Amino acid sequence: MIISVKNTDICHAKKLVLKNVNFEIEAGEFVYLAGKTGSGKSSLLRTLYADLPVFKGKIEVANYDVSSISDKEIPFLRRKIGIVFQDFQLFTDRNVAENLAFVMEAVGQKDQQKIQNRIEKVLFQVGLENMQNKMPYELSGGEQQRVAIARAMINEPVLILADEPTGNLDSEVANSILELFWELNRTGTTIFMATHQHLFFEKYPAKIFFCEEKELKFVKLV
Repeated sequence: MIISVKNTDICHAKKLVLKNVNFEIEAGEFVYLAGKTGSGKSSLLRTLYADLPVFKGKIEVANYDVSSISDKEIPFLRRKIGIVFQDFQLFTDRNVAENLAFVMEAVGQKDQQKIQNRIEKVLFQVGLENMQNKMPYELSGGEQQRVAIARAMINEPVLILADEPTGNLDSEVANSILELFWELNRTGTTIFMATHQHLFFEKYPAKIFFCEEKELKFVKLV
C-alpha cells in the first residue's frame, strides 16, 4: 500500500477541513481527488507530504508514518514523492535544466553527468527535449507545467501528488497534461491528482475520492 489513511482529521491552521478520513491507494494506481475550491483537497495532499501536521489518526505514505514523522525524516519521505502544483513554482531566475538539477543536488547527487543524463531523459518524456536552456518566462503555461512534472519525476518517485495541475491551463493544454500523467502511470508511478475538471473522469475513468461537506467520499467510475 503506497498510501494508507485511517480515522484521520485533516486540519488547516488548526481548523477542521475533513473529518474521520479513511482510504487506501495501492502502488501503481491512478486516483482522482475531486471537490469544489475550499473543500479540503489541497489540505489533504499537503498532509500526505507532511506539510501540515496530523492531529488525529494515522497516515502512512511510502512506508513512512506521517502521523508521527520527525523533522529529520521529512526530507527522506519527500524523496519518494513528486509534487506538482497548480502555479508551477519554478525558480524564475534559473533555466529549465538548472531547475531540474537543483532537485537532484538537493538530495545529494553530485555526479554532474548523471544529473545531465537524467535531465535529458525526463525532458524527453514530457516532450521538452530542446528546452534545457529556456527560462521559465520564455515558456507557455503548458510548457511550464511540463517542466514542473519533469521536476517531480527527476528523482524517480514512487508517488506523484498533483494539486490541480491543469487549473490554470486551457482545455486543450489541460488534456495534454492529463495524458502525460496517464503515461507516467503506465510506467508504474502512482498518481494522486486533485482536480475539479469532471470531463477528465469521462475521458480517463479511474477511482475518485470526493471532498464534500468535510467528508471524503468514494466514487468508482466504470
